[in-house]
Amino acid sequence: MRTNLKAVVVGAVLGVTGAAFAQGTPAAPASPKAAAATSKAAPGKGAAGAKAGAEAASGKTEVTWWGHAAFVVKTPGGAVLAFDPWLTNPKAPQGATWPEAVDAILVSHGHFDHVGETKALAQKTNAKVYGSFELVGLLGLPEAQNQGGNVGGTFQVKDATIHIVEAVHSSSYQADPKGPSQYAGSPVGFVVEIANGPTLYHAGDTGAFQSMALIAEQFKPTVALLPIGGHYTMDPAQAAIAARLLKVKTVVPMHYGTFPALTGTPDALTAEVKKVKGTVKVLALEPGKSTPL
Repeated sequence: MRTNLKAVVVGAVLGVTGAAFAQGTPAAPASPKAAAATSKAAPGKGAAGAKAGAEAASGKTEVTWWGHAAFVVKTPGGAVLAFDPWLTNPKAPQGATWPEAVDAILVSHGHFDHVGETKALAQKTNAKVYGSFELVGLLGLPEAQNQGGNVGGTFQVKDATIHIVEAVHSSSYQADPKGPSQYAGSPVGFVVEIANGPTLYHAGDTGAFQSMALIAEQFKPTVALLPIGGHYTMDPAQAAIAARLLKVKTVVPMHYGTFPALTGTPDALTAEVKKVKGTVKVLALEPGKSTPL
Protein backbone atom coordinates (compact mmCIF):
# COMPACT_ATOMS: atom_id res chain seq x y z
CA MET A 1 0.00 0.00 0.00
CA ARG A 2 1.13 3.56 -0.54
CA THR A 3 2.41 5.80 2.23
CA ASN A 4 -0.72 7.97 2.36
CA LEU A 5 -2.87 4.86 2.90
CA LYS A 6 -0.47 3.53 5.49
CA ALA A 7 -0.96 6.68 7.54
CA VAL A 8 -4.65 5.81 7.99
CA VAL A 9 -3.87 2.80 10.12
CA VAL A 10 -0.29 3.33 11.22
CA GLY A 11 -1.43 4.00 14.79
CA ALA A 12 -2.94 0.53 15.01
CA VAL A 13 0.07 -1.06 13.39
CA LEU A 14 2.51 0.65 15.76
CA GLY A 15 0.73 -1.04 18.66
CA VAL A 16 1.87 -4.49 17.56
CA THR A 17 5.12 -6.15 16.75
CA GLY A 18 6.55 -5.11 13.36
CA ALA A 19 7.35 -7.57 10.61
CA ALA A 20 10.22 -8.36 8.29
CA PHE A 21 11.57 -11.39 6.41
CA ALA A 22 14.51 -13.80 6.04
CA GLN A 23 15.95 -16.06 3.35
CA GLY A 24 16.46 -19.80 3.16
CA THR A 25 16.68 -22.88 0.95
CA PRO A 26 13.50 -24.83 0.09
CA ALA A 27 13.25 -28.42 1.18
CA ALA A 28 12.85 -31.02 -1.52
CA PRO A 29 9.10 -31.49 -2.05
CA ALA A 30 7.59 -34.86 -1.28
CA SER A 31 4.55 -36.45 -2.84
CA PRO A 32 1.31 -34.94 -1.45
CA LYS A 33 -0.12 -38.44 -1.05
CA ALA A 34 2.96 -39.62 0.84
CA ALA A 35 2.81 -36.53 3.04
CA ALA A 36 -0.85 -37.14 3.77
CA ALA A 37 -0.16 -40.76 4.70
CA THR A 38 2.65 -39.71 7.02
CA SER A 39 0.48 -37.09 8.69
CA LYS A 40 -2.34 -39.54 9.26
CA ALA A 41 -0.02 -42.19 10.59
CA ALA A 42 1.60 -39.86 13.12
CA PRO A 43 -0.57 -36.82 13.89
CA GLY A 44 1.44 -35.97 17.00
CA LYS A 45 0.99 -36.05 20.75
CA GLY A 46 -1.28 -34.11 23.07
CA ALA A 47 -4.24 -31.85 22.26
CA ALA A 48 -2.68 -30.42 19.09
CA GLY A 49 -1.97 -33.90 17.75
CA ALA A 50 -5.48 -35.10 18.63
CA LYS A 51 -6.99 -32.13 16.82
CA ALA A 52 -4.85 -32.75 13.74
CA GLY A 53 -5.86 -36.42 13.81
CA ALA A 54 -9.54 -35.49 14.02
CA GLU A 55 -9.19 -33.14 11.05
CA ALA A 56 -7.44 -35.88 9.06
CA ALA A 57 -10.24 -38.32 9.90
CA SER A 58 -12.92 -35.82 8.86
CA GLY A 59 -11.25 -35.21 5.50
CA LYS A 60 -12.08 -31.52 5.71
CA THR A 61 -10.02 -28.49 4.79
CA GLU A 62 -11.00 -25.47 6.88
CA VAL A 63 -10.39 -21.83 6.03
CA THR A 64 -10.76 -18.88 8.40
CA TRP A 65 -10.71 -15.34 7.07
CA TRP A 66 -9.05 -12.77 9.35
CA GLY A 67 -10.15 -9.85 7.20
CA HIS A 68 -8.27 -8.10 4.36
CA ALA A 69 -5.95 -10.72 2.73
CA ALA A 70 -5.27 -12.72 5.92
CA PHE A 71 -6.37 -16.35 6.12
CA VAL A 72 -5.61 -19.41 8.23
CA VAL A 73 -6.07 -22.75 6.46
CA LYS A 74 -6.10 -26.15 8.20
CA THR A 75 -5.69 -29.26 6.04
CA PRO A 76 -6.92 -32.83 6.58
CA GLY A 77 -3.34 -33.91 7.31
CA GLY A 78 -2.93 -31.32 10.07
CA ALA A 79 -0.99 -28.58 8.27
CA VAL A 80 -1.79 -25.05 9.43
CA LEU A 81 -1.00 -22.30 6.91
CA ALA A 82 -1.27 -18.56 7.54
CA PHE A 83 -1.53 -16.25 4.51
CA ASP A 84 -0.59 -12.55 4.64
CA PRO A 85 -1.11 -12.43 8.43
CA TRP A 86 -2.06 -8.84 9.15
CA LEU A 87 -3.99 -10.15 12.14
CA THR A 88 -4.71 -6.68 13.58
CA ASN A 89 -6.40 -5.27 10.48
CA PRO A 90 -9.64 -3.30 10.93
CA LYS A 91 -11.73 -6.26 9.75
CA ALA A 92 -10.05 -8.85 12.01
CA PRO A 93 -12.40 -10.73 14.37
CA GLN A 94 -12.64 -8.81 17.62
CA GLY A 95 -11.12 -10.54 20.63
CA ALA A 96 -9.87 -13.52 18.64
CA THR A 97 -6.61 -15.10 19.80
CA TRP A 98 -3.83 -15.81 17.34
CA PRO A 99 -3.39 -19.40 16.16
CA GLU A 100 -1.41 -21.42 18.71
CA ALA A 101 0.17 -23.67 16.09
CA VAL A 102 1.23 -22.65 12.56
CA ASP A 103 3.44 -24.69 10.24
CA ALA A 104 3.93 -22.17 7.43
CA ILE A 105 3.43 -18.43 6.90
CA LEU A 106 2.95 -17.41 3.25
CA VAL A 107 3.53 -13.73 2.50
CA SER A 108 2.70 -12.38 -0.95
CA HIS A 109 4.67 -9.10 -0.87
CA GLY A 110 6.24 -6.48 1.36
CA HIS A 111 3.47 -3.94 1.91
CA PHE A 112 2.57 -3.48 5.58
CA ASP A 113 -0.99 -4.74 5.19
CA HIS A 114 0.30 -8.13 4.02
CA VAL A 115 3.48 -8.59 6.04
CA GLY A 116 1.42 -7.69 9.11
CA GLU A 117 2.47 -9.70 12.16
CA THR A 118 4.56 -12.25 10.24
CA LYS A 119 7.63 -11.97 12.45
CA ALA A 120 5.72 -12.09 15.73
CA LEU A 121 3.63 -15.06 14.56
CA ALA A 122 6.74 -16.89 13.36
CA GLN A 123 8.45 -16.32 16.69
CA LYS A 124 5.36 -17.49 18.57
CA THR A 125 4.79 -20.67 16.57
CA ASN A 126 8.24 -21.47 15.08
CA ALA A 127 6.58 -21.53 11.64
CA LYS A 128 8.61 -21.33 8.46
CA VAL A 129 8.11 -18.22 6.33
CA TYR A 130 7.62 -18.48 2.55
CA GLY A 131 7.74 -15.65 0.03
CA SER A 132 10.07 -13.93 -2.43
CA PHE A 133 13.78 -14.36 -1.70
CA GLU A 134 14.41 -10.65 -1.27
CA LEU A 135 11.46 -10.08 1.04
CA VAL A 136 12.12 -13.07 3.25
CA GLY A 137 15.73 -11.95 3.39
CA LEU A 138 14.68 -8.84 5.32
CA LEU A 139 13.48 -10.82 8.35
CA GLY A 140 15.72 -11.52 11.29
CA LEU A 141 14.53 -15.07 11.94
CA PRO A 142 16.57 -18.25 12.53
CA GLU A 143 17.81 -19.89 9.35
CA ALA A 144 15.56 -22.91 9.84
CA GLN A 145 12.50 -20.68 9.46
CA ASN A 146 13.74 -18.80 6.40
CA GLN A 147 12.17 -20.18 3.21
CA GLY A 148 12.73 -17.46 0.62
CA GLY A 149 12.05 -18.57 -2.94
CA ASN A 150 10.67 -17.25 -6.19
CA VAL A 151 8.12 -17.92 -8.91
CA GLY A 152 8.36 -21.58 -9.89
CA GLY A 153 9.47 -22.71 -6.43
CA THR A 154 7.70 -25.63 -4.73
CA PHE A 155 7.69 -26.56 -1.04
CA GLN A 156 6.12 -29.39 0.96
CA VAL A 157 4.41 -28.80 4.31
CA LYS A 158 2.79 -32.03 5.55
CA ASP A 159 -0.06 -32.75 3.10
CA ALA A 160 0.16 -29.32 1.44
CA THR A 161 2.28 -28.70 -1.66
CA ILE A 162 2.97 -24.97 -1.98
CA HIS A 163 3.79 -23.41 -5.36
CA ILE A 164 4.94 -19.80 -5.73
CA VAL A 165 3.31 -18.12 -8.75
CA GLU A 166 3.44 -14.66 -10.25
CA ALA A 167 1.36 -11.60 -9.35
CA VAL A 168 1.07 -8.19 -11.02
CA HIS A 169 1.64 -5.55 -8.37
CA SER A 170 4.59 -3.88 -6.60
CA SER A 171 6.53 -4.71 -3.45
CA SER A 172 8.53 -2.67 -0.96
CA TYR A 173 9.14 -3.10 2.74
CA GLN A 174 9.61 -0.71 5.66
CA ALA A 175 11.05 -2.22 8.82
CA ASP A 176 10.51 1.18 10.48
CA PRO A 177 7.36 3.16 9.56
CA LYS A 178 9.46 6.32 9.66
CA GLY A 179 12.34 4.84 7.69
CA PRO A 180 12.92 4.37 3.97
CA SER A 181 11.28 1.63 1.92
CA GLN A 182 13.47 -1.25 0.77
CA TYR A 183 13.26 -3.28 -2.41
CA ALA A 184 11.37 -6.46 -1.54
CA GLY A 185 11.54 -8.53 -4.71
CA SER A 186 8.63 -9.39 -6.97
CA PRO A 187 5.12 -9.78 -5.57
CA VAL A 188 3.85 -13.36 -5.69
CA GLY A 189 0.79 -15.51 -5.26
CA PHE A 190 0.51 -19.05 -3.94
CA VAL A 191 -1.13 -22.23 -5.20
CA VAL A 192 -1.56 -24.87 -2.48
CA GLU A 193 -2.39 -28.43 -3.52
CA ILE A 194 -3.92 -30.25 -0.55
CA ALA A 195 -3.92 -34.04 -0.57
CA ASN A 196 -7.52 -35.29 -0.23
CA GLY A 197 -8.68 -31.67 -0.38
CA PRO A 198 -9.07 -28.66 -2.67
CA THR A 199 -6.35 -26.80 -4.56
CA LEU A 200 -6.29 -23.21 -3.31
CA TYR A 201 -4.98 -20.14 -5.11
CA HIS A 202 -4.21 -17.07 -2.98
CA ALA A 203 -3.59 -14.32 -5.52
CA GLY A 204 -2.01 -11.80 -3.15
CA ASP A 205 -2.39 -8.24 -4.43
CA THR A 206 -2.76 -8.31 -8.19
CA GLY A 207 -4.65 -7.21 -11.24
CA ALA A 208 -6.03 -9.78 -13.65
CA PHE A 209 -3.39 -11.12 -16.04
CA GLN A 210 -3.43 -13.53 -18.94
CA SER A 211 -1.04 -15.99 -17.27
CA MET A 212 -3.82 -16.88 -14.85
CA ALA A 213 -4.84 -19.23 -17.66
CA LEU A 214 -1.42 -20.90 -17.31
CA ILE A 215 -1.99 -21.27 -13.57
CA ALA A 216 -5.29 -22.97 -14.42
CA GLU A 217 -3.62 -25.29 -16.93
CA GLN A 218 -0.72 -26.22 -14.67
CA PHE A 219 -2.35 -26.53 -11.25
CA LYS A 220 -6.13 -26.69 -11.84
CA PRO A 221 -7.11 -24.70 -8.71
CA THR A 222 -10.65 -25.23 -7.46
CA VAL A 223 -10.88 -22.31 -4.99
CA ALA A 224 -9.43 -18.84 -5.61
CA LEU A 225 -8.93 -16.20 -2.93
CA LEU A 226 -9.10 -13.03 -5.03
CA PRO A 227 -8.81 -9.33 -4.17
CA ILE A 228 -11.85 -7.34 -5.29
CA GLY A 229 -11.46 -3.93 -3.63
CA GLY A 230 -10.04 -2.07 -6.63
CA HIS A 231 -7.70 0.96 -6.55
CA TYR A 232 -4.63 -1.09 -5.60
CA THR A 233 -5.83 -4.45 -6.97
CA MET A 234 -8.52 -5.96 -9.14
CA ASP A 235 -12.04 -4.64 -8.81
CA PRO A 236 -15.09 -6.95 -9.10
CA ALA A 237 -15.21 -6.71 -12.90
CA GLN A 238 -11.57 -7.74 -13.26
CA ALA A 239 -11.97 -10.44 -10.60
CA ALA A 240 -14.83 -11.98 -12.60
CA ILE A 241 -12.52 -12.17 -15.63
CA ALA A 242 -9.77 -13.64 -13.43
CA ALA A 243 -12.16 -16.33 -12.18
CA ARG A 244 -12.96 -17.25 -15.78
CA LEU A 245 -9.26 -17.47 -16.68
CA LEU A 246 -8.57 -19.61 -13.60
CA LYS A 247 -11.54 -21.94 -14.27
CA VAL A 248 -12.18 -22.26 -10.54
CA LYS A 249 -15.43 -23.45 -9.01
CA THR A 250 -15.39 -21.06 -6.06
CA VAL A 251 -14.08 -17.53 -5.44
CA VAL A 252 -13.53 -16.22 -1.93
CA PRO A 253 -13.36 -12.41 -2.15
CA MET A 254 -10.74 -10.57 -0.08
CA HIS A 255 -8.96 -7.21 0.18
CA TYR A 256 -12.15 -5.15 0.21
CA GLY A 257 -13.82 -2.80 2.68
CA THR A 258 -10.71 -2.39 4.83
CA PHE A 259 -10.07 1.18 3.68
CA PRO A 260 -12.36 3.73 1.99
CA ALA A 261 -10.54 3.29 -1.33
CA LEU A 262 -11.38 -0.43 -1.47
CA THR A 263 -14.97 -0.10 -2.68
CA GLY A 264 -15.55 -3.50 -4.30
CA THR A 265 -18.07 -5.86 -2.66
CA PRO A 266 -18.99 -9.55 -2.94
CA ASP A 267 -22.41 -8.56 -4.31
CA ALA A 268 -20.74 -6.54 -7.05
CA LEU A 269 -18.54 -9.54 -7.86
CA THR A 270 -21.61 -11.79 -8.12
CA ALA A 271 -23.18 -9.32 -10.54
CA GLU A 272 -20.02 -9.15 -12.65
CA VAL A 273 -19.79 -12.95 -12.80
CA LYS A 274 -23.30 -13.02 -14.25
CA LYS A 275 -22.30 -10.40 -16.85
CA VAL A 276 -19.54 -12.64 -18.18
CA LYS A 277 -21.87 -15.65 -18.00
CA GLY A 278 -19.72 -17.30 -15.38
CA THR A 279 -20.82 -20.17 -13.15
CA VAL A 280 -18.33 -19.66 -10.32
CA LYS A 281 -19.70 -19.58 -6.78
CA VAL A 282 -18.91 -16.44 -4.78
CA LEU A 283 -18.28 -17.49 -1.18
CA ALA A 284 -18.16 -14.42 1.07
CA LEU A 285 -16.65 -15.37 4.42
CA GLU A 286 -17.30 -13.87 7.83
CA PRO A 287 -14.12 -12.89 9.66
CA GLY A 288 -13.26 -15.35 12.41
CA LYS A 289 -15.64 -18.09 11.27
CA SER A 290 -14.09 -21.38 10.12
CA THR A 291 -15.58 -22.67 6.87
CA PRO A 292 -15.07 -26.19 5.44
CA LEU A 293 -14.09 -26.44 1.79
